[in-house]
Amino acid sequence: MHDALRRAVEERRDDLVALTRDLVRFPTVNPPGEAYAPCAEFIAERLQRTGYRTQLIVAEDKPGHTSRYPRVNVVGRREGRVAGKTVHFNGHIDVVEAGHGWSVDPFAGVVRDGRVYGRGTCDMKGGLAAAVIAADTFVALCPDYPGAIEISGTVDEESGGYAGVGHLAEMGLFSKPRVDHVIIPEPLNKDRICLGHRGVWWAQIETHGRIAHGSMPFLGDSAIRHMGAVMQAFENDLFPALAARRTDMPVVPEGARASTMNINAIHGGQTDEYTGLPSPNVPDRCAMTIDRRFPIEEELADVKAEIRALLDRLKRDRPKFDYALTDVMEVLPTMTAHDAPVVQAVAAGIRAEFGRAPDYVVSPGTYDQKHIARIGHLHDCIAYGPGILDLAHQPDEWIGIDDMVQSATVMAFALHALLTGATEPA
Repeated sequence: MHDALRRAVEERRDDLVALTRDLVRFPTVNPPGEAYAPCAEFIAERLQRTGYRTQLIVAEDKPGHTSRYPRVNVVGRREGRVAGKTVHFNGHIDVVEAGHGWSVDPFAGVVRDGRVYGRGTCDMKGGLAAAVIAADTFVALCPDYPGAIEISGTVDEESGGYAGVGHLAEMGLFSKPRVDHVIIPEPLNKDRICLGHRGVWWAQIETHGRIAHGSMPFLGDSAIRHMGAVMQAFENDLFPALAARRTDMPVVPEGARASTMNINAIHGGQTDEYTGLPSPNVPDRCAMTIDRRFPIEEELADVKAEIRALLDRLKRDRPKFDYALTDVMEVLPTMTAHDAPVVQAVAAGIRAEFGRAPDYVVSPGTYDQKHIARIGHLHDCIAYGPGILDLAHQPDEWIGIDDMVQSATVMAFALHALLTGATEPA
């Protein structure tokens, strides 16, 4: 069956390229969430032609949804001849803005030198197309398969996934007994299996002051200077402590094996909305947004307590210092076990296709596995797909056609193993 599946995927090479180009031509830019509906409808029609029952699911009560920018997801399900397990391939259809620096039209799906160029080719419309072709191939060669195959195209992954996989998970679409195994074809290289991701805590720190005339700052209290003290404490105490912590999670790249924190933004004093000269005021408010990433060895409560302890120390030691700390988003780290069925099936497929064992990695940032684990309580989930992660969100983003074909082959092998129960396709 190995050779038959491999040949059948190769025969669909042109279909795989065409589907990738078709998907890229929908400019599903998030924010604000453009072209979600026509892209989801296109995927639904494509799946219906090969025997899937499809649903278009609108996340009307989620952030970002408006009548102008509706959050439209698509889910297709193809039942086998008899009952059995369900394998679900999930790909997000949203992409980030194109930005500057492109040498080709970012939404044309240009094919050149064995690559498809365009925004979202790598992250992750090429992976979604590969999953569709893998499923088509498996069904053609094994029409009497047991169980079911699901394929979904979901929205807003780039902004948290709450109107996409998060919404579908709340509906029970990523839980047993409906679904048993999930593969998310994110671009993590064709011979690597991503077991999960680090945790994240986004928060806002606000320092308080007192407004006064800028010519007499001694009559006020600068919230920006207070924030400067926070920055200094971070530099002197927090950042060195985080850099010294190492995780046993196989996070890539190597720098992400340490705990990290990024300062996303600082806003204080005069806004950028004026067109003339600024007024001479002492700023009475300054806000900082932080992005703290942490491995499975750290507890979220301890992550938060560390920041609060630093701020409380400043409140004790620095005259007039006061602050507010507000949660923005929190996601726990997750890592699927090496012996989980989906890991074993994809690993066997990689060995069969490439003649070597896969590398096992963990993502430095989060992706939609967080909702499947947290809400769906389904832990037989990985990310596996074609593409080089470093190309994501870059100008001239591309995906290799050979890589897509080989990844689709691995996915077809994994489908065979998971649905038929074969440890290796015979």
